[in-house]
Amino acid sequence: MTRLVMAADSAGSIGHSAPLGALRPIANQCTAGNCPTVYVETDSDLSGTATAVVQGYVVSPERAGIELPEGEVLVEVPISLLAEAVRNLPAQQGPPGRSTEEV
Repeated sequence: MTRLVMAADSAGSIGHSAPLGALRPIANQCTAGNCPTVYVETDSDLSGTATAVVQGYVVSPERAGIELPEGEVLVEVPISLLAEAVRNLPAQQGPPGRSTEEV
């Protein structure tokens, strides 16, 4: 299985400190919620930008062979999970310049 390692801010933000709205899962590897999952905010107006929150397995910077800024963590998830998440994005939150139907 191919996996992807992602860096994220451990404080739960991407360059801003606005609170997150309620999260809705758009892709996961199981039905119990205790596995890699990608979430989107149900109300992105609270943070002012559409973002995804990724639940995955923590990877140490040493294991990945990279340095991270303070406050960031690496998370590993299957690439198939991200592909599923992109397919399940609401149309207004798809990749710039492309509808989610094209992905």
